[in-house]
Amino acid sequence: MPNRFRFTTGVRNLQIFVLTAVSIVTFAALTLPSSLQPAEPLLQTGVVAPRDLNAPRDAEYVSQSRTEEARQTVEKAVQPIYTDPDPAIAREQINRLNSTFQLITLTRADTTASEDVKQAQLANLTNISLKPDAVKLVLSLSDSRWDVVQQESLRLLEQVMRSPVRTDNLDAVQASIPSLVNLTFSDNEAGLVSGFVGAFVVTNSRFSADLTAAAQKSARDAVQPVVQTYKAGERIVSAGDVITPAQMEALQELKLIQPSQPIETYLGSAALTVLAAVSTGLYFMRRRRIHFLSNPRSLLVASLLFLIFLAGARLVTTRTVIPYLYPLPAAGLLLATLFGMESGVILSLMLCLLAAYGLPNTLQLMPFYLMASLCGVLTLGPARRFWGFFRAGLAVAGAGMAMLLAYLIPAASTNWFGILQLVGAALVNGLASASVALLLQYPLAQFLGLPTPLQLREISHPDFPLLQLFLLNAPGTYQHSLQVANLAEQAAEKIGADPLLTRVGALFHDIGKVKDPSFFIENQAPGNLNTHVDITPELAAQRIIQHVLDGVALAHKYRLPNRIDDFILEHHGTMVTRYQYNQALEKAGGDANKVDAERFRYPGPRPRSRETAILMIADGTEARARAEGAESDEDLHAIVRSVIERIQKENQLDNAPLTMRDLSLIADSFVATLRGTYHPRIQYPAAEPPATNVNVQTTPLTGKKA
Repeated sequence: MPNRFRFTTGVRNLQIFVLTAVSIVTFAALTLPSSLQPAEPLLQTGVVAPRDLNAPRDAEYVSQSRTEEARQTVEKAVQPIYTDPDPAIAREQINRLNSTFQLITLTRADTTASEDVKQAQLANLTNISLKPDAVKLVLSLSDSRWDVVQQESLRLLEQVMRSPVRTDNLDAVQASIPSLVNLTFSDNEAGLVSGFVGAFVVTNSRFSADLTAAAQKSARDAVQPVVQTYKAGERIVSAGDVITPAQMEALQELKLIQPSQPIETYLGSAALTVLAAVSTGLYFMRRRRIHFLSNPRSLLVASLLFLIFLAGARLVTTRTVIPYLYPLPAAGLLLATLFGMESGVILSLMLCLLAAYGLPNTLQLMPFYLMASLCGVLTLGPARRFWGFFRAGLAVAGAGMAMLLAYLIPAASTNWFGILQLVGAALVNGLASASVALLLQYPLAQFLGLPTPLQLREISHPDFPLLQLFLLNAPGTYQHSLQVANLAEQAAEKIGADPLLTRVGALFHDIGKVKDPSFFIENQAPGNLNTHVDITPELAAQRIIQHVLDGVALAHKYRLPNRIDDFILEHHGTMVTRYQYNQALEKAGGDANKVDAERFRYPGPRPRSRETAILMIADGTEARARAEGAESDEDLHAIVRSVIERIQKENQLDNAPLTMRDLSLIADSFVATLRGTYHPRIQYPAAEPPATNVNVQTTPLTGKKA
C-alpha cells in the first residue's frame, strides 16, 4: 500500500523548519542556564585562595582526586617485573665459552709455535680479553689442570646463568663469581676461572612492560575509593593557601564554585541535540499513522509542549528537591492523549534524555524521569475515562519512587530523611503530572480539533444534541449508522486500529442526511412516494452526494473534532452513485460517452487511514446485507467479498495502510457481527384472541386455562 500521507512540498518544508527550530532551542536549553551561572576564575587549582572557604553543609562524597592520589602512590611502589631467565641465552654463552676453550687448547698444543707466538695468539682472542698474567698462567698449566679449569668454568657459568641476570644486577652477579669458585683451586686458578666466567655472563632476564603494567593495575584496582567528608562550617581551604586538586574538587562538589564551560560541553550538547533530532525525524518520517505531522497547527503545539517542558526542567535543575517535583511526565501524558501513545512514548523518551543531560545527578534524575514518563503513558493507554488519568498519576509516582529507592538505597551513605523527601516529591510529581495533563488536554484538543478519547465518549453519548437531532429527523439512517458502528468497531479491534475513533466516526458518517432525510430510502415509510422517481439521475445523484458536504457543515456547527470530518468525507471516497449512474446510462442508450461520470462521483478524498477504510467497507457491507437479506455464513462472506472487491477495483484503498491480512480479518469480523444481527428467526403463528367466557380463568401471560 502507498503511504497514507502525500505530503506537499510546503508541509515537508514546514516539518524541516520546525525540526530545525526545535533543535536550536533545545541546544540553547541545554547550554544557556549553566552558561549564565557566574564562575569565579580565581578559584582554580594551583592559585592562592583569596579568602577562607568553608563547607556550607554536611557533605560526603567519593573523592576522585584523593582516590587517584592513593592509586598513583601504590602504582609507583610496584617494583619493575622482569621475565624469567632465558635458557637459550645460557646455552649460547656456554657454547661460546666452550669454543674459546677449544681455541686455547689448540694453541697450547701447537709445538711449532714459540712461546711468544702462543702468548700473542691468546692475547688476541675475540670472545675474551686475557691479561698477560692470565695468558702465562694458561700456558703454564698442565693438561690435567687445564681440563679441571675448563670444567669448573663451564660448571660455574651454567650455575650463574640459571639465576636472573638483569641490567641492574649484572655488576653484582659478576662480582659474586669469585666466591662461587671451588675452594680446591689456588688463588691464581680461581682468578683465572672467575675471569673466564665473568667474560661470558650476560643479561638473561629482560624488563616486562606488560607484566609491570598488570601489577600496577592490580595495585590500583585494590585501592578502595576514598570517601571525603565535611561537616557544615569546616574549613576546606584557608586564605593564602595554594588550592590543591583535592580542595578544588571539594569546592566544586559543594557548589562553592561553578566550573567554566569548556568547548567540550558545547560539543557534547550539540552532538546530543543532533542525534535526538535525526533519530526522531527519521522515526516519524518512516511511520505512516502519525496524524499530527501533516497538520501545521498540531505540529506547532507538539513542538511547543516539548520545548516548554524541556525549558522548565532545565531551569529547575540547580535545586535539590524541585527537579523531582517538576511534572515532566505530564508532557508524555499530554502528547499521548493528543497525538497517540506512540508519539507520547517517543517524544517522552527524547525529552527525558535531554532534560537530565549534563547534570551532577544525571544518573539519578534521568532514570527517574524516563521510567516515570513511560509507565505513566503506558498506564494511561487510550485515556477514555477520568480514572485513567488518576491511574497514570499513580503509575508515575510509583515508578518514580521505585527508581529513587533503587538508586539511593545502595549508596555508601544513606540519608533516610533526604530519601523520604524525594519519595514525597515523587508522589506529588505523579499527582501533579496527571492533573496538568487532565486540565490541559481538553482546551488543547479543542484548539487543535483533535478527538481525545474523553471527548469521543462525550459526543457519542445518546443525549448529545447532534445525535438527538439525528435520531429524531432520520431514524432509519441513525439505525443504519449504529449497525455500521458495531461492524466497524469490532473490525478495528481485530486489526489493531482505534476502535473508539472508528465507532464514533461511523456514528456520524451519514449525519448530513438529517438535512434531507426523506430523500433517502431508509427514512421513507412504506407506501410513501419515492422522491427519486420524478427527478433526473444527475439531480438525484447531486442530492445524495450533498449529504457529505452537509455532514461536514453539521460537524463544524456542533464542534465535532476535525478528525470526524475524515469519516464523513471519506466513507464514499471518490466512488460514483451507481444506481443513478446506471439510470443515466439507460437513458443514453448505453453510450457511456454521453454520460459525465464526474457528475455522479463523490468529492472524496479516498480513505487515508485504516479507520476510514474500515468505515467504507462496513457502510457498503451493512447496506448490501440489509438489502439482500443474507441467510447463511456463505451468503455473508460473499457479500463482504463482493464489497471489498468493488472498493479495490475502484482503487479506493490505495491511500489506506491496510494489508491483505487486515482485509481478511476485517471480512471475518464483519461476518461474525452480521451473523448475530441477521440470524434466522422463528416464524410464530398468528395469535388468536382469548375466550370471553367469564367462567373460565386464564393465566395473564399465556392465556391458557388455569
